Amino acid sequence: MISLSFLPRAALAVTVGWGMFATPVTAEAAERHIVVTAVEPKGGVTVDKEPFPETPLPEGAGYVLKKPDDKGRWEIAVYVFEPRQIFVDEGDEVTLEFVGINGASHPITIDAYGQSFELKRGQVKKVTFTADKPGRHSIVCSAHQPTMTSELIVNPKK
Repeated sequence: MISLSFLPRAALAVTVGWGMFATPVTAEAAERHIVVTAVEPKGGVTVDKEPFPETPLPEGAGYVLKKPDDKGRWEIAVYVFEPRQIFVDEGDEVTLEFVGINGASHPITIDAYGQSFELKRGQVKKVTFTADKPGRHSIVCSAHQPTMTSELIVNPKK
């Protein structure tokens, strides 16, 4: 007797396979609204579980390493943007909404689009531009380098 349990999987495989050969649709410019958070992921432990690192971290205020306290607890933190990569298409109207969660002040620049502003904790700053420059463009907080950098990737028109 033949088992028919493979049929749903086979049908899915055929459907997915056909999708690979479909003619690509040329995307029209879209409005893109992306929330970017300024965050500080951190972790900590006590020296009885993990020794304090002997090797120093790279230079820059993007890294924060706190030595063990009187109870032996030490912490590490890194300032970053989330997401770290933002993908849009050439011609899209892009609004980046920056939210200050951690860090008192973030002087931010997006050189490719002439944007420069300060983001503070508890604030929201929006910048809007047309993504008319295909390629990779940096979004940088100059106070927390080398870690607080994102990439705006503008895909060229097809």
